[in-house]
Amino acid sequence: MKITTWNVNSLTARLQHVLDWTAANPVDVLCIQELKLTDDKFPLDALRAIGYEHCAVFGQKTYNGVAVMSRFPVRDIVKNIAGFDDENSRLLSVTVETPAGALRLVNGYFVNGQAPGTEKFDYKMSWLRGLRDSLREEIAHHPELVLLGDFNIAPEDRDSFDPEGLRETIHHTSEERDHFRKLLELGLVDSFRLFEQPEKSFSWWDYRMLGYQKNRGLRIDHILVSQPLKARVAGCAIDRTPRKWKQPSDHAPVTVDIQ
Repeated sequence: MKITTWNVNSLTARLQHVLDWTAANPVDVLCIQELKLTDDKFPLDALRAIGYEHCAVFGQKTYNGVAVMSRFPVRDIVKNIAGFDDENSRLLSVTVETPAGALRLVNGYFVNGQAPGTEKFDYKMSWLRGLRDSLREEIAHHPELVLLGDFNIAPEDRDSFDPEGLRETIHHTSEERDHFRKLLELGLVDSFRLFEQPEKSFSWWDYRMLGYQKNRGLRIDHILVSQPLKARVAGCAIDRTPRKWKQPSDHAPVTVDIQ
């Protein structure tokens, strides 16, 4: 079973990219972030036509928005973090009825945070605390769980093109990295790091200053799996191909293969 996370940075602008990529990579579940559209504008017909008959959508006009597109039935849909008051559409949790049994998926577009010392950074810290508290309960009820999405955190120096120059800037702060570690302490594993990976493996590149061409990137899109799933992970990879297309998202899709 293959599960992909991809921040498409506007599904309206990138729908053809999604259709083209899934035609070449027919993953079982595609979790996307930054829809930037309301639920009624979600292209259900186009996605169902390529096999994603089961879609859970949590949209928002102009900003944010997350969706889970699945070839298998989904149920028990929960929007945003339980017990955390948030006006933004950032988190979507669903149970996927796979042939191997029920799998809980938590798809998130984590808060960017802007810069340390700002209100947006404080919001990010609060959001991450709320997420961790919620996940503790989720994992207790759903031992086989996958947390994935755009985390807006580069958890280690090797996940940044310039770890020294960017140290303690947004995505690189000690506070953000501590939150990432605390997610792992809940019993989650970074599936990408279960395997030997090429150096300078990134999932996001700035549009400006030839960021992609110079590989000035960050690895901020992650797929964390719970301990019961760890032994079943057969691979995890970033596909840079769509980042080379005309008018691409600034993120590349990341896929985990769970046997």
